[in-house]
Amino acid sequence: MELILKQDVENLGFKDDVVTVKNGYGRNFLIPQGQAIMATISAKKVLAENLKQRAYKEKKIVDEASVIAEAIKALEIKIPAKVGTGDKLFGSVNNIDVAAALEKEGQSIDKKFITVTTVKRTGKYTAVVRLHREVTVDLEFEVIAQAE
Repeated sequence: MELILKQDVENLGFKDDVVTVKNGYGRNFLIPQGQAIMATISAKKVLAENLKQRAYKEKKIVDEASVIAEAIKALEIKIPAKVGTGDKLFGSVNNIDVAAALEKEGQSIDKKFITVTTVKRTGKYTAVVRLHREVTVDLEFEVIAQAE
């Protein structure tokens, strides 16, 4: 079943992508949730026209996202966390903590656009920040022991 996505769907595609999914997934989940519409011939024509009109605006947005990406790459993020014996953390550091650290540095990024493997020890790690479907940046950050 071919569908046109009306919004970003995790592990499937981005808004306005034409995707092929199993009939049950499309009919029972995506369409009722308002996340997709059937990819009929007329819907594809409308989509092509909308994408053509949006191409110029999209270029401007991609350029802005690239500027933000360069600013994020230049940041040195240190996240303090409570540490037990050795370098093991009490709890963990995740995308919410990285988003808060970026907020302190003046870059407001929504936590759902940050991908971090769960961090349980101090040290240097990398997070992937998706600013746009075409612009992602690897953010280096360090987890340090919190001062008592």
